Amino acid sequence: MEKWLACFRNYWMIDFIVYRIEIYVLRAPIQTPVKTSFGVMNDRPAVLVRVEDKDGAFGWGEVWCNFPDCGAEHRAGLIESVLAPVVIGHRFIKSVFQELTEVTKTLAIQTGEFGPIAQAIAGLDTAFWDLASRRTASPLYRFLGGQTRSVPVYASGINPDKPVETVERCRQSGHCAFKLKVGFDIDSDIGNIKAVVDTLKAQEILMIDANQAWNLDLAKGFIREISELPIFWIEEPIKADRPADEWIALADFSPIPLAAGENYFDKEIFKTAIDSGSLRFIQPDISKWGGLTGCKYVAEEAKRADLKFCPHYLSGGIGFVASLQLFAGVNGDGLVEMDANQNPLREALAQPFPKLEGGRINLNNEPGLGVAPDINAVRRYLVLHRDIH
Repeated sequence: MEKWLACFRNYWMIDFIVYRIEIYVLRAPIQTPVKTSFGVMNDRPAVLVRVEDKDGAFGWGEVWCNFPDCGAEHRAGLIESVLAPVVIGHRFIKSVFQELTEVTKTLAIQTGEFGPIAQAIAGLDTAFWDLASRRTASPLYRFLGGQTRSVPVYASGINPDKPVETVERCRQSGHCAFKLKVGFDIDSDIGNIKAVVDTLKAQEILMIDANQAWNLDLAKGFIREISELPIFWIEEPIKADRPADEWIALADFSPIPLAAGENYFDKEIFKTAIDSGSLRFIQPDISKWGGLTGCKYVAEEAKRADLKFCPHYLSGGIGFVASLQLFAGVNGDGLVEMDANQNPLREALAQPFPKLEGGRINLNNEPGLGVAPDINAVRRYLVLHRDIH
């Protein structure tokens, strides 16, 4: 408990009353769908929350909403009907993540909506951290205790269609690490991996992501076929909720390190996975569970276990920059995921968007997240707006 409390000493020094919450649901059309082994994204959605206190200070957060197709509107409804009535007018002197998780625990059990509720809370928690650090005129990463604003990133979400061309495009934009989607057809997956490996230059690395596509036996069979290839990690080769002994068995079998974490929804689940020794890379998603509060805890636990902290993120610009700020704030030693697919809501929602160069992004030293949405872009892609006060 003392370690948990120590994570938030700066945050708890900020005492404010919530006056207003704004919710924005945005959808941007794209030309090329984003493919995973379990589904396809035909547009790019985003749910933003803006929290304002009685003095006019504000902060931005983002809520995961990639799936299902109706997910963005549903999560906005949860914030409006369930969370905002709890938050508006409330004096916060400790973690909003902890308070809202406790308040909604019975509802989450009753409805079975652990994920959507956790995602809505995560967005609000991030907005509160942004607000708190803006009030102190400090960049968020320094507010968290970070020492450097240079963050290594990798190009993610590389589709199985024409991956070599996509990798080259990412390389030209400044990337030197790449993550390829697999879990579709074994022969084509292996062919894509080999084709990309053949193009890798010195110091470049390749990861693969199966998005929970296989059972234990199929995962072992696939790994056996690619065991001689230079793959940095394989992500979620089996279901995230499979028993720990399956993950341990796969880790013992695989010469390729395992990565997971984006689909864990509880502090104890993270701790069990970290302590099991099955993972080498731990990947919480700031917009899916925990916000800054929970993910900072995971980062500290990963560091304790000598694991690499590699925040997962594949959505809009606010959440991406928040992931960068978190990584810098905990002095992370892994990589941050950066979506390589078309998404107008990445750059437009986080202006001025940080520049990628040599596989790294340098954060600015403006207060809080250091970015804010372009209001014209918000209007262009706006589907729903709620202003609650």
